[in-house]
Order: sequence, then C-alpha cells, then structure tokens
Amino acid sequence: MKKIIQLSVFALSFLFSTAMIAQTKDIVDVAMGSKDHTTLVAAVAAADLVNTLKSTGPFTVFAPTNDAFAKLAPGTVETLLKPENKATLVSILTYHVVAGNIKAADVLAAIKKGKGKAELTTVQGGKLIATLVDGKVILTDAKGGKSTVTATDLSGSNGVIHVIDTVLMP
Repeated sequence: MKKIIQLSVFALSFLFSTAMIAQTKDIVDVAMGSKDHTTLVAAVAAADLVNTLKSTGPFTVFAPTNDAFAKLAPGTVETLLKPENKATLVSILTYHVVAGNIKAADVLAAIKKGKGKAELTTVQGGKLIATLVDGKVILTDAKGGKSTVTATDLSGSNGVIHVIDTVLMP
C-alpha cells in the first residue's frame, strides 16, 4: 500500500510539473512554435509588439495564418513590414487582439446571449462582430470582411489564440 501511495504521489507530481512547464509558454511562444504563423510572428516583431504580447495579459488573439496573409493584395505584407508603415501594422495587428482570456465556449455563449451575434472590442479600439454560420464562428471586421475561426483555444500562460483564415482590417 505504501508503494502505491508513493507511486501515486510521484505520478501526480510529474503530471503537475509537466502542466506547469506547458503553461510557461506565452502566446508569442505558442505562435512561434507554429509553422502556419511565421508571417504573423514576423509582423509582430516588425511592429515591436513582442514584449507587449509577452506581458501578463491576458490576451485573446485571433491569429491569421500564412495563407490568410497570402490572400492580401500582392506586396501588401512586404509594404506593411517596412519601418515607415509601423503605425499601420500596429493598428492592424492590435485589431486582432481582445483583452481577456476568451475561450471558444465564451464566444459561443456571447453569440447566443446576443441573439446571433457578439460584439468584441479589440485592443486597437475597433469592433469585431462574431456570428455563427453553419456551426463555425465568423468574424466580421469594420470593412465588412469576413474571417472563419479554424482552430480554437490554443492556450498560453497569458491568454489564448484562435486561428483565423483571413486578415481582419480595422
């Protein structure tokens, strides 16, 4: 019996320490670990937002994939990454961030409570409208552009990432 208790304590300690290590990655680290978000990571660095997004938060990031950035007009990403366009890049990137740790279930609950739509205020100050279409969360930006949430609840120590398929525009 003593061996079983010791083994159980060891197993629980191992699981707890593993969970703590996993939670030491912040949302920037999570994005950096994704081969589908290299353009976003480069943009965050060019906008000098790395330290901000590594801070305590919590943040909810709607993270466009490389394919989402590729949908922009040719040359757009390259132009945005230039130092003289930093303010525009910051505005676009912070439009993808909402204060708080908003899980997918929270977004769905807000849509239900809002009778089919939920308004999310971004760190940039603009609004995103979340709706549910054919079981998928769709975000509509200020210009009427739409993006589908394709993966949810990628947790970091300071927030959560939801993957989207189109860059949102303020």
